[in-house]
Amino acid sequence: MPPEDVSEEGFRIRDRRGQRAETGSGGPGFDLPPRPDEPPSREYAETSPPGRSDLPPEPDLAALFILLANSALLNLGETPEAPGGVASMDLAQAKFSIDLLRVLKEKTEGNRSPDESQLLEGILHDLRLRFVRAVGPR
Repeated sequence: MPPEDVSEEGFRIRDRRGQRAETGSGGPGFDLPPRPDEPPSREYAETSPPGRSDLPPEPDLAALFILLANSALLNLGETPEAPGGVASMDLAQAKFSIDLLRVLKEKTEGNRSPDESQLLEGILHDLRLRFVRAVGPR
């Protein structure tokens, strides 16, 4: 298909594939972060919030543990700032997140660093206590 084509109804079709990578723009009002091999442009540096890294944390096993722990805490209603001031609870989802952490513990046995093992043990212990407290006496 040619780069520009006018159809019968008068619509103009443009093939813009590849233009983002060439121009560095993700569209109006949105700039993509610079590639690691090139320095950030002045415009991009000025729009970044101060004190905030533009790069996400390194994906590793500890980050996965923390992600699942945050999910469990959210579903246990233990969010610092819940919308509307009321924290909602979903005990089934909280239990699911805790169970996923348990499965990860079993499946990664012998492949975790001592720090990762200590982090996982602490998270599981804490979340299990919070879950029991949330369920309360029956």
